Amino acid sequence: MPRAFLIVLDSVGCGGAPDAAGFGDAGANTLGHIIAACAAGEADQDRKGPINLPHLDALGLGAAVRAATGVETPGLTAKPQGLWGIGREVSRGKDTPSGHWELAGLPVPWDWHYFPDEIPAFAPDLVAEVCRLAGTDGILGNCHASGVPIIAEHCAEHLRTGWPICYTSADSVFQIAAHEGFFGLERLLQLCRDLAPTLHAMKVGRVIARPFTGDLETGFKRTTNRRDFAITPPAPTLCDWVQGAGGQVLAIGKIGDIFTMQGIDRVVKGTDAALMEHLVDHLRDAPDNSLTFTNFVEFDSLYGHPRDVAGYARALEWFDAQMPRLLHLARADDLIVFTADHGNDPTWRGNDHTREQVPILAHGAGLRDIGVRGFTDVAASIAQHLNIPSQGPGKSFL
Repeated sequence: MPRAFLIVLDSVGCGGAPDAAGFGDAGANTLGHIIAACAAGEADQDRKGPINLPHLDALGLGAAVRAATGVETPGLTAKPQGLWGIGREVSRGKDTPSGHWELAGLPVPWDWHYFPDEIPAFAPDLVAEVCRLAGTDGILGNCHASGVPIIAEHCAEHLRTGWPICYTSADSVFQIAAHEGFFGLERLLQLCRDLAPTLHAMKVGRVIARPFTGDLETGFKRTTNRRDFAITPPAPTLCDWVQGAGGQVLAIGKIGDIFTMQGIDRVVKGTDAALMEHLVDHLRDAPDNSLTFTNFVEFDSLYGHPRDVAGYARALEWFDAQMPRLLHLARADDLIVFTADHGNDPTWRGNDHTREQVPILAHGAGLRDIGVRGFTDVAASIAQHLNIPSQGPGKSFL
């Protein structure tokens, strides 16, 4: 009996989105620029030389990057031995919910609300609502920022006043950082939970709790207790299709948050290293007719946003080195799809996502070049593999 595994390498875009200029991202190319930096010896921190991704390349990664933008891919020159192609998004965003919903067969049917890149970024009535819910006299931040620097900037004042650190980005998000011990993890999660309906009514995609620990002497570090409070998908997604047909949907990583647990049976979280072990376990034990939906977020959160090219390359090489474990456990009737939700070019200006095409690679679907496809075609293909009706606009590439 068939099983499906949809694995999202968060932010691992391959450049060339036709509408990238409209997002200020013309020329962005996450994989292309990482490959070039490695080949030039510019990413030799704790690794060395051209990027080494033999297993992803064997499925068709290098071919997908070359087809997307025409750039050379030194280090990735294998003749594809799997299904490979390029995915293009139609939703008007370059964010996590847009990419994941559309991969699951549901393009976003509205325009997201984005906060202005100015100080203050948030309207007084929204700030007042945060203060009311938090029981504080004010907030810190109130601007566009990257998470690690803004915590470093405001941590001392946060510990002194107890005010939450609130910030946003070029994505449709409202993020709140607070100290797990001093402010309280449960208090932070409840604040985000209570605030979410107000932001969702504005079509802000996510309210994100960003807990951290540490002190002024040893420094501060974000924890793995991040929680996303996302808008509920407005129509059934692949997850609901599978459940409706009697199959189980197993979520690894932040998938449960992205879909507000709609259509999800079980979820496990952790670092990417821990998530890999969960994925290995699921390949051993996932039931027939199930979908295992996985997001590996650290490409994006630890290396894309901080603009760490070498770190991003190391993360890709780590993932590739794990692939033999995954493919060895795959059954003859398993479909494993590797893709991404957007780009986050670590060589790009700023610290936000980039509007890019994404690679679509698959094990268990034969050898073929599927060309340029829509994100929704991923959901349609998985539905076909599981022998269930596709309820979205996509067309299967199987």
